[in-house]
Amino acid sequence: MAKIVIAAQIDLDPAQRAEALASAKVHIDAALAQEGCIAYDWSADGNNPARVNVFEEWESEAALAHHFANAAYAGMRDHIGQFGMTGAASKKYRVDAEGPVYNDAGVATEAFD
Repeated sequence: MAKIVIAAQIDLDPAQRAEALASAKVHIDAALAQEGCIAYDWSADGNNPARVNVFEEWESEAALAHHFANAAYAGMRDHIGQFGMTGAASKKYRVDAEGPVYNDAGVATEAFD
């Protein structure tokens, strides 16, 4: 069973981004409480004052499907839409390999072995 990673960027009214992030905790916590959720976070993009970066990691496609059908997802979607959303892009990735960034010698490597 392959893990699923979602990377998204949501652009909001820059004047409302801080409030959107501060008030999102209830939605983030609801996602994190769902079975199969490994990681779920929103953060302010340091280079774009309008952008919120979203990172999600799910144990399986079934766990992600459950999330999409759950009230937590609908609540998140409705929440973020209240802050002057001007654009959004998201992609999901099925993970076929996983490994540490640093090898035993402490050197960053692209290899998965």
